[in-house]
Amino acid sequence: MKELIRLKGLDKIYPVGGEDFFALKNVALSINEGEFSGLVGPSGSGKTTLLNIIGALDQPSNGDVFMYDKRVSRIKATLAAQLRLHNFGFIFQTYNLLNVYSVYENVELPLTLLGWNESRKKKAIQEALEWVGLTDKIKSRPGKLSGGQCQRVAIARAMVKRPKMVLADEPTANLDSENSHNILKTMEEINRKTGTTFLFSTHDQKVIDYLSRIISLKDGQVIEDRQQEPKR
Repeated sequence: MKELIRLKGLDKIYPVGGEDFFALKNVALSINEGEFSGLVGPSGSGKTTLLNIIGALDQPSNGDVFMYDKRVSRIKATLAAQLRLHNFGFIFQTYNLLNVYSVYENVELPLTLLGWNESRKKKAIQEALEWVGLTDKIKSRPGKLSGGQCQRVAIARAMVKRPKMVLADEPTANLDSENSHNILKTMEEINRKTGTTFLFSTHDQKVIDYLSRIISLKDGQVIEDRQQEPKR
C-alpha cells in the first residue's frame, strides 16, 4: 500500500504553570492508503490532538507531517484550509450539522466550497446519501432526525467529495449500541468499496473491534502499533 501520511518526531507542547506539558512526545507514524485504523487510548492520551494535527486543524510544536512526501506541518492557515477542503473529511461526535439547513444542504456544503456545478453536486449528494441510507430524509432538517441519522448525515458530508482520508473523532460517543454498530458497518463498507482511508480517535471498544490496525497512545506517546483481524 502507498504511504499517505507520515509523522516524524512530532511534539505538541503546552505551557502549564511555568512548565512544558507534552500532549504529544516524539511521535513517529505512517498511515497508508486504504487503512481502517484507530488511535486508541484513555482520555488525555493525545488521540484528538494527534488527529487534529494530521488533519491540519493544528500544528505541532516540533517535528513534521508529510502527505504523499510533501511537508504540510508548517503551511499557512489559508493553505491548511485548502488542504483540508481537498483531502480530508471530518466526522465529529457532536455531528456539527447546521440546523437551519436540510440534509441535502448540509451534505452539499463542502461541494459548494469546492465550486462544483449543480449537476455534479446533485449526483454526488445522491450517491453519498444512498451510501448511508438517508435518501428519504433529503429535505429534513437535523432537528427532526435521530442521533444515528444525524451521524449518518455527517458521514455523507465527509464522504461526498471523495476525500483521500476521513478523520473520525469519537464518532459513536453519543450513540447507543445498535446505532454505533450500524454507523461502523456503514463506514467499513464505504472503506471497502471506495478505498478511502479511515482514521479514528476512540476509546470505545465497539469501534476498536472494527479496526484492522490499532495505534495505542499513552501520555502522548505511541506505546503499541499492531494489526488485528476485526472482531465485530
